[in-house]
Amino acid sequence: MKVTINRKAHFNAAHRLHNPQWSEEKNREVYGKCSNPNYHGHNYELIVSVKGEVDPESGFVMNLDVLRQIITVEVENYLDHKNLNLDVEDFKHLIPTAENIVVVIWNRIRAKLNESLELKVTLFETPRNYVEYEGH
Repeated sequence: MKVTINRKAHFNAAHRLHNPQWSEEKNREVYGKCSNPNYHGHNYELIVSVKGEVDPESGFVMNLDVLRQIITVEVENYLDHKNLNLDVEDFKHLIPTAENIVVVIWNRIRAKLNESLELKVTLFETPRNYVEYEGH
């Protein structure tokens, strides 16, 4: 029997959507106000979903406190109150779009989970705009 457990979390971060290979005009055309050279910020919300078999001894898919600790270290401590473009190594050469951010988060959490567990991360950049990644 497979069950999915979910944990919500959040972090605040600034970023600029900007492709250095493009002119400022093309960046403004593609990214609009998100290309502001002075950056802009979001209150990101995320849902981390872990799916797996229920352990017959513990009754858990995984201990939610362990998942909380992984999210704290791998996401919140890593990204919260940072300028993603300047402060976060993963985005030194990667445009910090919601799509790229969710993949970075997924990779960091995936590395800490048991291989038998499935992982999906849902990242809300705004209440209306969100992305999901399952590692495919």
